Amino acid sequence: MRPSTPATLLALALAAAMAGCSPNTATGSAETDSIAGIQSVSDKPEHLDRLYALYWEETLKRNPLAATYQGDNRYNDQLPNFLSREYRDTSRAFTTEWLEKIESLGPDGLEGQDLLSWQIFVRDARDELASQRFPAWMQPVNQFYNIASTFVQLGSGTGAQPFKTVQDYDNWRERASNVPVLFNQAIANMGEGIEAGVVQPRALMEKVLPQLDALIREDPRQTLFWKPVADMPESFSDADRKRIEDEYATLIATVLMPAYQHLRDYIANDYLPHTRASAGMADLPNGQDWYAFRVHQSTTTDLSPAQIHQIGLDEVARIHERMQEVMDQVGFKGTLQEFFVFMQTDPRFEFASEDELLAFYRGLEAKVNAKVPELFSLVPRSPFEIRPVEAFRAQSAAGGSYMTPSEDGSRPGIFYVNTYDLPTRKTWDAEDLFLHEAIPGHHFQLALQQELTGLPAFRRFGGQTAYIEGWGLYAESLGRELGVYEDPYDYFGYLQNELWRAIRLVVDTGLHSKGWTRDQVIDYMLENSAESRTQAVAEAERYMAIPGQALAYKIGELKIRELRRRAEQALGDKFDIRQFHAEVLKDGSVPLDVLEDKIDRWIAASQ
Repeated sequence: MRPSTPATLLALALAAAMAGCSPNTATGSAETDSIAGIQSVSDKPEHLDRLYALYWEETLKRNPLAATYQGDNRYNDQLPNFLSREYRDTSRAFTTEWLEKIESLGPDGLEGQDLLSWQIFVRDARDELASQRFPAWMQPVNQFYNIASTFVQLGSGTGAQPFKTVQDYDNWRERASNVPVLFNQAIANMGEGIEAGVVQPRALMEKVLPQLDALIREDPRQTLFWKPVADMPESFSDADRKRIEDEYATLIATVLMPAYQHLRDYIANDYLPHTRASAGMADLPNGQDWYAFRVHQSTTTDLSPAQIHQIGLDEVARIHERMQEVMDQVGFKGTLQEFFVFMQTDPRFEFASEDELLAFYRGLEAKVNAKVPELFSLVPRSPFEIRPVEAFRAQSAAGGSYMTPSEDGSRPGIFYVNTYDLPTRKTWDAEDLFLHEAIPGHHFQLALQQELTGLPAFRRFGGQTAYIEGWGLYAESLGRELGVYEDPYDYFGYLQNELWRAIRLVVDTGLHSKGWTRDQVIDYMLENSAESRTQAVAEAERYMAIPGQALAYKIGELKIRELRRRAEQALGDKFDIRQFHAEVLKDGSVPLDVLEDKIDRWIAASQ
């Protein structure tokens, strides 16, 4: 989603990443064409709120997938061709127009949330226009995020698309009928990418083929798209059931499966021979500048790839020292690398079954919740549940991910746990993953943000990866305060995952700005951490697929921890961890410099 941009943002991210533009369209409203309605500075916040509401309404009309993931079901039957040149052109014009309208009002007289909203809107729009220098739309498919997998999640009933009423079933049938148009556009865009030299690494596209093969079946009833039919509510009439079965059988056999087969054959026969052997962005046209821009977007900072690479090296060295302390505590005799091997291979750290793994995660909820009131005064109302990652995408999926609840409350937040290659899913890896993805990580932050109904929708349902993932990693650091990491090996698991995010700073920048190969990245990860080869390969290919995104975690976490230390030192006995966490969370996702400014204001006010 924002991979681990979270899954609820997936639809919006897909449109933006693949089309290389903001998923919006012009509104033509008289109110947005002038600022004549403002009689005084005091009228400005209300006027801006009206503009933001119009902006978001048009965004949802333009990107029905984003509406579906948000839980707004008005457009569940629609699927525009958001990969087309026309879509990109209208979106570019719209973003330019909206930036001029909001920017022209200026920040004078704004304060609090109103000022934050103006700053974030203007920053995001400027970045959006700047991103259009780079042809991301020429790379619409990779093994980590691709439209084929997205529509299987939607159409199988395991994602955001609802299948509760007859109208829901009709909506999906109508939406899915447009899938071939989008797939054909993806093929055309990849063809333009071949001509321009903007192609994916071969290693990634080789992983896409088995993903597609796993989805293509001759018998509609053997496809994942048939699952909603098999699970049809008993309340449906016999006539509706018969009609839906017949229509879905035809849809799958004559529309969806041919589209999937066509995409698969194109990639195998036409695209794969033109893919590149290199792994990093530096080998693409204007690749160094493209990557530097991705770094800026991901981290919301002006740090250069070289600076981030050095931060990563320093953090890896620091965390290795902490791991040495754990080795001494458990009495392990040997090198750090030998300890990594022990943690990976000793059977005591394996789950006996998928059910045992899932039960362990579910048991953590009550344990962590018992300590939450000591650290948090601000918690979400929305529930969450734990599900295994679907088999068709498990091989290339992360160890865990989170999907926010729907706005209407019909779908809880979902913590997806990957059970693929079960022996590599270690017991010592479980507690920190739960803290990151569920409580008090993504579920707290993203569900709370969605519940901030006083914020403009573009803030409630958007966000900055550095803040979102920085908070998730910071949440892992609270383990001992929340009653977990009691076993030294579990604490090692936290250090291992902190180390993993530090390693990302080294290898992502190494891959895309220093000419590292895929094998160099994998070797560095195996030599410096306790991750398995399975995980190292998946992670290396993730960084190849979504350059720069993995930098957000550690950069964001370092900033939050820096601000906590600053507040503790400045406030002394007056420091209240509950108030600090509330201050970090209460405004939703913000750029890191905005977060720093508001925490500094809070410290000054608290003094």
